[in-house]
Amino acid sequence: MSASDGLGDTSGGSVALDIAITGSSGLIGRALTSLLENRGHRVHPIVRTPPKEHQIGWRPDAGHIDHRRLEGLDAIIHLAGENIVDRRWTPAQMTRIRASRVAGTDLLARTLAGLDRPPRTLLSASAIGYYGDAGDRLLDETADAGTGFLADVGQAWEDATRPAAEAGIRVAVMRTGVVLSPTGGALAKMLPVFRAGLAGRLGSGRQWMSWISLDDAVGAIHHLLLDDVSGPVNLVAPAPVTNAEFTQTLARLLRRPAFLPVPAVALRIVVGRLADEALLASTRVLPGRLLEQGYAFHHPTLHEALQNVLERQTQ
Repeated sequence: MSASDGLGDTSGGSVALDIAITGSSGLIGRALTSLLENRGHRVHPIVRTPPKEHQIGWRPDAGHIDHRRLEGLDAIIHLAGENIVDRRWTPAQMTRIRASRVAGTDLLARTLAGLDRPPRTLLSASAIGYYGDAGDRLLDETADAGTGFLADVGQAWEDATRPAAEAGIRVAVMRTGVVLSPTGGALAKMLPVFRAGLAGRLGSGRQWMSWISLDDAVGAIHHLLLDDVSGPVNLVAPAPVTNAEFTQTLARLLRRPAFLPVPAVALRIVVGRLADEALLASTRVLPGRLLEQGYAFHHPTLHEALQNVLERQTQ
C-alpha cells in the first residue's frame, strides 16, 4: 500500500495510535501496516521470531506472549491464522487450522483482559465461513452460524474473544471474504491459469462468492479502528457474484477463454473435504454494518476490483 493507492494519505490533525498486529507478514497484514504507518500510527508487529526493538514476541502454541509490551497500547489487530487452502484437509491439518485461530485468539483475549492498562480496542479476524453453505440466501451480520468444519471453527474463533469483551475492551470480529490481490491469496493462484486460457467455473458455477479488494479490506479495518462499532462485521464488497460470473468477468478482462469447467467430483478427488466447504460452498454475504457505519468502498463492483488488480500488475 502506498500513498498513491488513495488509502495512505496522512490525516491532518488525527491522533497517532500505538497498534499491535498479529499476522503482520500476511497479505492483509503487510498492506495494513503500510497504510497505518502512512497515516502516522505506530505499528508493533506481534511475531513468533525473536522480536526486534519495535516488535512483541509471542508463541501461541506454547501459550506465551510478552504481556508487558501490550500494556498501554491503543489497539490490537489480530489477523494470525493458518491458511485454509494451502494444504489438503487431513485430520492433522484441520487441527492446525482450528488451533491457530482459537488457541491464539484465546491467549490474546485472556492476556488483554488481565492487563493493568488494556487497549481500548481489539479487532479480531474471522471469516465468512462462519455462515457455512447458505445457498442463495442473502446474509448480513444478523444471520445465524452455519454448519460444517469452517462454521464450527468460525464460532469458536469468535467466542474466544469473549474474555476481552467482558473486560470492557471494544471487540469487533471481522468476517472476511475472498481478498482480491495480485500478490497473494486465491486470485494470485488463479491468474496464471486464467492467462493460459485453461480456466473455467468450479462445479456448477452457481455458488455465490463474497469477495473484497485488498484496498477495501485494509480501508475497512482502518475505518473500524477509528469507529466505535463492536460485534461481527462482514468485510466483503456490496456486490457478491456467482462463481460463473467471477470466472467470466476475469476471463473477459484478460481477453482469454474460460471454457474448461472443473467438475465438482474432480475437485473432491483432488482436494477432498475442502472442495465442498470452501470451493463449492455458496455464501452470499452483504456488508451491512460497514454500510451503516458510512464506509465508502473504493471498489464496490467485481469489474472495478479486478481491473484495478490487473492494472497494478502491469505497473
